[in-house]
Amino acid sequence: MSKEPIIIVGGEPNSIFLEIFFKSIKANNYKSPLIIIVSKRLLQDQMKKLNFSFKINEIDKELKSFSKLNNKKINLINVDYKFNKCFEKITSKSNKYINETFEIALNFIKQNNLSKFINGPVSKKSFLKGKTLGITEYLAKKTKRKKVAMLIFNKSLSVSPLTTHLALKNVPKKITKQKIYNQVNLINNFYKRKFNKLPRIGITGLNPHCESNFQNSEEDKIIIPAIKKLRENHKKINGPFPADTIFTKSLLKKYDVIIGMYHDQVLSPMKALFNFDAINITLGLPFTRISPDHGPNYSMLGKNLSDPKSLIQALKFLDK
Repeated sequence: MSKEPIIIVGGEPNSIFLEIFFKSIKANNYKSPLIIIVSKRLLQDQMKKLNFSFKINEIDKELKSFSKLNNKKINLINVDYKFNKCFEKITSKSNKYINETFEIALNFIKQNNLSKFINGPVSKKSFLKGKTLGITEYLAKKTKRKKVAMLIFNKSLSVSPLTTHLALKNVPKKITKQKIYNQVNLINNFYKRKFNKLPRIGITGLNPHCESNFQNSEEDKIIIPAIKKLRENHKKINGPFPADTIFTKSLLKKYDVIIGMYHDQVLSPMKALFNFDAINITLGLPFTRISPDHGPNYSMLGKNLSDPKSLIQALKFLDK
């Protein structure tokens, strides 16, 4: 098998990710070799606890040839991690391990000029500790990229929050014309490269009904002027739309992507519409990074009831 491998980081060790990973590789035969970067002991323990059985092919992190790799076994780059028992509580004691898995992955991708990357979820509270807003920003910092965007992708409809994991009180301060321009450019470039088309984009306002009872609202000062400027070169961009109507069936058919002003403004309706049938793509990195659209979900640990659909979609998206 000579296809470029998909590099996978397990993320938080006490999460449902390995469960959905086992379910994903059992459900489908992927053409691209999968290489997972995780603790071998953790992998084996969770496999045993969850009643899965796969052989393991342990590979070296200095590997530079992938021609002999296939998915008959789990291709593993082992990262030592000491834990007392399987399915522990999520704490900061795993931070060093998580960071090391990302470091190994990023170095491996760079040294081999690879482009396909998936990471499992982390606990923002324990791992990121307010240093960055999310893994999107964490990876942007690691790769020294200043312009990145989150795209929650489904072939029927995608959404992109202008601000990500930000407290609502801080959202208005971060909405700028330049940020809207950057977001649209990243989305346009992605759709041109992946689908050879310019997407139809709807942009929401910030305030209810795109109205306010004060002068100089964000719509008047920033969002409307930005949309007018963008429409000079891209007539498929429209807005601003009230967030409570843009997700109605009649309007949804008109757009490929909806850009919202903050995280839950577009992610809440997206999950209501598609559940976990969507993937989180980071635009603007030197590689295509995808994360399944779910968190560590500690409450479901060990129950073997988690839905692998999002990870399956992520793997299928990259397995082309």
